[in-house]
Amino acid sequence: MMRLNIAPPPWPGSPVVVLSAGLGGGSAYWLAQRAALEQHYQLVCYDHNGTGENRGPLPENYSMATMAQELFSALQAAGIMRFALVGHALGALIGMQLALDYPRAVSALVLVNGWLTLSPHTRRCFQVRERLLQAGGAQAWVEAQPLFLYPAEWMAARLPRLEAEDALAISHFQGKENLLKRLQALKQADFSRRAAAITCPTLIISATDDLLVPASCSRMLQAAIPGSRLVEMAWGGHACNVTDSDTFNPILRDGLTTLLPVAEENI
Repeated sequence: MMRLNIAPPPWPGSPVVVLSAGLGGGSAYWLAQRAALEQHYQLVCYDHNGTGENRGPLPENYSMATMAQELFSALQAAGIMRFALVGHALGALIGMQLALDYPRAVSALVLVNGWLTLSPHTRRCFQVRERLLQAGGAQAWVEAQPLFLYPAEWMAARLPRLEAEDALAISHFQGKENLLKRLQALKQADFSRRAAAITCPTLIISATDDLLVPASCSRMLQAAIPGSRLVEMAWGGHACNVTDSDTFNPILRDGLTTLLPVAEENI
């Protein structure tokens, strides 16, 4: 069973919010958001299967449906029957899969720099990154990753931090086989014909300067999911919740307040 990190509820019956990262898979990705949410929601963080605390070989033909089922089963085993999910990129796809496969369990979605189906540009970026992985191994993959995640000025001002992050990522690398299986599942996912069946309240957040996933993908996502709302950040790159948490966190917090109304005395 996949391991989850479940925070204590701030009050009995508080809404549960699951945080799901992108292809890196690590729960630490959401560090800048936890403090903004933990007083209002019971937070669940987790390392995706095949990464971090849940490392180990993944099965053949690994799919988005399997990723969703793994998380759903782990939440059920922990006694969590209903939850909202905040997902970034791959995490957003897992959220949509959950909303389609287990609609009674998902109370709301927040989709950050997600997509319906992989755009030709994003596919090309991943092809380049795969070639780097095949030619240069984990180090080449890890060292190239920030170029797709962060704005140039942000990186230029934080070189020591990036070097430390690279060293940590290399030492905890999920393994070539697992990464390729997870990447294949991501590339095969296509919600273009099914997104209209998502019925839970949905907020979509994007950054207009995302180098990996064009902001137009989030606009198409918003048009496809009935009743969804889109907020675009002017800056921040693919990992806008990391680079500009001062802008991102109020958008997320206000969005969840709308999606998951709670008693006024608990706000």
